Amino acid sequence: MNKQHILVLYAHPAPHRSPVNRRLADAARATPGVLVQDLYDTYPDFDIDAERERALVQDASLLVFLHPIRWYGMPSLLKEWMDVVMVPGWAYGKPDSVLRGKGYWLVATTGSGEDAYRPGGLHGRPFADFLAPFEQTAALCGMDWIAPLVMHGAAQAGEPAVDAHIAEFTRRLHAYAAPLQAARAAQAQAQE
Repeated sequence: MNKQHILVLYAHPAPHRSPVNRRLADAARATPGVLVQDLYDTYPDFDIDAERERALVQDASLLVFLHPIRWYGMPSLLKEWMDVVMVPGWAYGKPDSVLRGKGYWLVATTGSGEDAYRPGGLHGRPFADFLAPFEQTAALCGMDWIAPLVMHGAAQAGEPAVDAHIAEFTRRLHAYAAPLQAARAAQAQAQE
C-alpha cells in the first residue's frame, strides 16, 4: 500500500465560531505531507462522494479526526462520512481491508472544562468514558489508536493555552509526517 500523506478530516459545522479548531486546521494545512479535507466546506449538502473520499483515505498512513465533541460524539457530517465511506469489506471485515494498519488520531475540543468530566461534574464521568465509540471504530477497522489530543473548555481558553495547544498539535503532526517526507525524498533521489 502506498501511503503518501496524512489525511485530516476536519468537521466543524460552524468554523467561524471556533478559533481553536480553525487554527488547528490551518496548522495542519501548513504541514508538508498533510492533506486537510474540510467536510462541511466540501459537502454542505451532506452528499458525500464516497469514491473520492476512499481514494484520499487509501493513500493516507494516518487519519486525523479533527472536530469538536458535540453531544458526546462527533459532528453529524463526520458521522455521515463514516456511514458512507467506511463500508464493510473496504474499511473492515477482511484481512486486507484498506484501513488496517493506518493510524487513528482524534484531535478534539470540548466546550466544557476538564473538571466537568468527573463523577459529580456536569457530565458525570471521566472524559475517557466517552472515547469508547472512537476507540472501537479504530479497533474494528484494525487501525492503530493514537492517544487523543483534547482541549477542554476551548471557548473559554486564553490565548496562551490555545497557542500551547496548537504548538503541541503541530509538533506531533510534524513528527508523524517526518517519515513520509523522508520516504518521499528517498524515492525522488532513487528516481534521479
